[in-house]
Amino acid sequence: MESSVRVESAVRPVTAQERDARAAANAGEPTLDFPDRIPYDTYTHASTLHRLQQPVSGDPGEMSFLMVSQIMELYFGLTCYELREAQRLLRADEIWPSLAPLRRAALHLEGLNAAWQGLRWMTPADFNRFRNLLGEGSGFQSAMYRQLEFLLGLKTASLVRPFRRQPDVHAELVATLRAPSLWDDTVALLARHGHDIPAHLLDRDFGTEHEPHELVEAAWVRIYRHPGPDNHLRLLGEALTEVADRFGDWRYQHLRAVQRTMGNKVGSGGSAGVTWLQRSMARTVFPELWSARTDM
Repeated sequence: MESSVRVESAVRPVTAQERDARAAANAGEPTLDFPDRIPYDTYTHASTLHRLQQPVSGDPGEMSFLMVSQIMELYFGLTCYELREAQRLLRADEIWPSLAPLRRAALHLEGLNAAWQGLRWMTPADFNRFRNLLGEGSGFQSAMYRQLEFLLGLKTASLVRPFRRQPDVHAELVATLRAPSLWDDTVALLARHGHDIPAHLLDRDFGTEHEPHELVEAAWVRIYRHPGPDNHLRLLGEALTEVADRFGDWRYQHLRAVQRTMGNKVGSGGSAGVTWLQRSMARTVFPELWSARTDM
């Protein structure tokens, strides 16, 4: 919150009339002189962003690996932001407005997936030139990715343990772990809209993963029987499906990138590498939305 306040106080708002006057004074050319810091940098902090790359080797390829990793971190955070906004709206029974942040989240996940293309050049030999210098650093240790998994309903309590020595990060992860996921909020919404949802799904330990239930599946089968534009629950189902689909794409591309650069070597963070990722991919996001399609 403090950083956003600083940005707002530093960027001087202008009106449409002021912009028109500046364009007329400049004869259509861009403004080149400013009394203080360049407004674009004041708002985006681009100069700060471009100082955050600190490679640990002299290998030129490491910059791609480092910067793509940072780009992915930003996309993780942006997607989490959108999913939390969707949760807020669903809790208020605002189904139609919730579709906008869900659609944005799916598009952000497309951007996240596109970031993998920047690493397609990397072979095992390329990675090995600097891999050892990364020590035990691993994408498995990304707190923001873990936030994303928890919000999507992939809950594993033990995965907050690596962050115990970062109290703020740990507290935020524990809070997200213990709170209802986006899918939990969706199931609760179905109950409020008259669908027969078991009480134990609505009042449970949200720190554990949702167990698929036939009545949740049956609710989606009924919802999808009516394809009209006024069926907002069906539109919600499709928006959630798109998010899950794009997230699945990211997990698959992660697996392929690891196979391309490491083969079946153990992961830098101590995991079984490819085998660990394959097990992770077997966990389904929004499970009843997929299983219900058999009976639709």
